Amino acid sequence: MSFFTDVSSEMIYPLLPLFLSTTLGASASFIGVIEGAAESAASLLKLASGWWSDRMRRRKPLVVAGYALASAVRPLIGLAQSASQVFALRVTDRVGKGIRTAPRDALIAESVDPAIRGRAYGFQRSLDHAGAVVGPVVAFLLLRQMGVPLRTVFLLAGIPAAIALAVVVLAVRERRPEAPVAAAPAVSLRRRLDRNFWIYLGAVLLFTLGNSTDAFLLLRATDLGVPVAWVPLLWAYLHVVKAATGTFGGSLSDRFGRKPLLVSGWTLFAAVYLAFAYASEAWHVWALFGAYGLFFSLTEGSERALVADMVPAADRGSAFGWFHLAVGLGALPASVLFGVLWDRFGPATAFVTGAALALAATVVLLPVAISPADQQQRAPGFE
Repeated sequence: MSFFTDVSSEMIYPLLPLFLSTTLGASASFIGVIEGAAESAASLLKLASGWWSDRMRRRKPLVVAGYALASAVRPLIGLAQSASQVFALRVTDRVGKGIRTAPRDALIAESVDPAIRGRAYGFQRSLDHAGAVVGPVVAFLLLRQMGVPLRTVFLLAGIPAAIALAVVVLAVRERRPEAPVAAAPAVSLRRRLDRNFWIYLGAVLLFTLGNSTDAFLLLRATDLGVPVAWVPLLWAYLHVVKAATGTFGGSLSDRFGRKPLLVSGWTLFAAVYLAFAYASEAWHVWALFGAYGLFFSLTEGSERALVADMVPAADRGSAFGWFHLAVGLGALPASVLFGVLWDRFGPATAFVTGAALALAATVVLLPVAISPADQQQRAPGFE
């Protein structure tokens, strides 16, 4: 499911900034608005869908609905005639993501033993990134070897999207509760999630404010001399690193703890952003994209496993909704701020600001207390 979805989306995403800036004439600031608004819209729905999946005690219906909506609208970017149309399509695509993500993450937690929860999330992210390797390579071959127009590449992304939807409908299973357990109403949820969880979300929000859309990394790559035709391969290379190391990174969090992995990953992110600020050669881009891939491996599985560890099973969908909401609330201002800084002061200032915010978030994360015994006690799912 994750693999084919990312084949589809990553046939489009690495080329979208160039399509917007060159074909449709969008500025860096407006590109930031598009990506930030899309992610923020998705995150608002992640909270609602996660809470609703707790109420229904069902995950799959919302997962199917989210994948269906995104699969239907994503390829239509190939027909867009203005940046505003791309804006509408990207937001709708991310609405589908918002509907599916929190229930899917809760479904994963309920499908594996708690002792390998980090590994499970790392594995899911690895398959996601494996699709993100295949997608750009397919786009590269279509553009460079077959001479297919860019818009046609976007339309062809509908094929793997349809396969992903078929996998969701026909193959995905969920464990049903033996007896229904009523989830708490939304108004009392805050009291059921402890102080450490909210501090953790605060750190995630602050980090996200410095973590703008990766579209700016691709623009920076072309500024430093990476040819446009090679951008899909650069994007695929990033996801090769993510796919190859994601499961291992999640397993490390099972062994050494979530917080050490997050501190290491966020610190690495700050170092990579500082290096992007002062990079001067095309080969620097390839080295930095590799290091950037390691940041994801250290953090993606750990972040999600930590959410599952910190909350009762009956509120897990809602907790993932809050987690993704924190990410979404930071996404729009992060990308808009980055784009404005880029336009007014240059890319170096934008990247340095992102690095500083990441380091500040690391400091906020340090006092969060995680009890291994508590994690094991809270781990069981619906079974």
